[in-house]
Amino acid sequence: MTQSLSGQRPARRGVADGHRGLPWVVVGAGPYGLSVAAHLRAAGVSVQVLGEVMGSWRHAMATGMFLKSTPDAVDLSAPEPGGRLAEFRRLHGEPELTELTPIPCEVFVRYGQWFQKQYVGDVDPVRVVGVDHAEDLSGLSVRLEDGRNIAAAAVVVATGLNGLAHVPAALQHLAPEGIGPGALLSHTSHHSDLSCFAGQRVAVVGGGQSALESAALMHEAGARVQVLVRERKVRWGSVPQPGRPTLRRLARPASPLGPGWTLAAVCGAPGAVRRLPAAARMLLFRRALGPSGGWWLRDRVEGVVPVRTACRVVRAEAAGTEARLELAGPGGEPETLTVDHVLAATGYRLDLATLPFLRPAVLRDVECVPGSNAPRLSSRFESSVPGLYFTGSLAAPTFGPMLRFVAGTRFAATRIAHDALARAIRT
Repeated sequence: MTQSLSGQRPARRGVADGHRGLPWVVVGAGPYGLSVAAHLRAAGVSVQVLGEVMGSWRHAMATGMFLKSTPDAVDLSAPEPGGRLAEFRRLHGEPELTELTPIPCEVFVRYGQWFQKQYVGDVDPVRVVGVDHAEDLSGLSVRLEDGRNIAAAAVVVATGLNGLAHVPAALQHLAPEGIGPGALLSHTSHHSDLSCFAGQRVAVVGGGQSALESAALMHEAGARVQVLVRERKVRWGSVPQPGRPTLRRLARPASPLGPGWTLAAVCGAPGAVRRLPAAARMLLFRRALGPSGGWWLRDRVEGVVPVRTACRVVRAEAAGTEARLELAGPGGEPETLTVDHVLAATGYRLDLATLPFLRPAVLRDVECVPGSNAPRLSSRFESSVPGLYFTGSLAAPTFGPMLRFVAGTRFAATRIAHDALARAIRT
């Protein structure tokens, strides 16, 4: 187990834990899982957290990567003052991070580990292999990889993007036996170290932050990289302007996701987003934030790494130990590109069916947002299965794009904790 520090905040006492004293189980120990657990614990709710602390950030992010978000948008949600990234840095004698300071992923990982010790306590790193209805239908049952079963009053799924990696069908023929680092085709989430591609020819498919930063890291490690971007141009974030004049702030107000009235609105009122028609929410989910690269990355890519825009992979096939890609350029003219490896930086797809631990009986009972395979949620993040909650990216089709980022942790954690207390009172 991951042990808590002696200075950890005490939880409130005397609050009911749910029906018949069963615990709330949080599946996932990343930013959302830790934030929800911290609020539940502070409210006196019995909680068990399952998963490796900051596991995805440690294993699905390559060494040398930075966060795209600014420091004021990456705070985990503590139930009391003192848990912000800036305060963690101050306590450890580290310099303040500003809008003009990209945040190394390793700093964010250390911050999450510190947050766990301060506000959450014990975390069991065991893997969850099943979430099912309890035999007496009074709650939920959680089965663990080591054979244990936990009877839960409620389960909060906070697994982030684990298991949701998307690879286009046109590329999958490259790895009929399975996609991964040892195959001709892998996804960016498979790698914690991209230096293994030194000396190899690599095609990176995608035009967002993950594609561009992975390409920069591989190039700097000695790989021969080309980036294949479907759009006609690469979009880059604008350089932050601290102390913007009042008129500029009014014209394009700041938000955790960037400047602009649309982003400010969806970040300021995710509860109101939920009340929009499903079609409007899905349109907002898909278009509010398109693929782009961080402003600080631009000098490491433009004029340094070859980037082909308006370029589509029409067909991909294995040719011995090489991957052969048939490309269509801006005018539709065909071209063949042969490489040693293809790295899919093609994002993630929200699909409940890809979560291996949701048992079929539960999965059948989860209603989805029309037009998606993501769960339809109540105002308190509860799905149509009583006691089963979802947060993070899987909640974004209900509450808007802020839930795809760390910035949504406070909204989610406070609402779920409030519902836990309401359930305790009802029972």
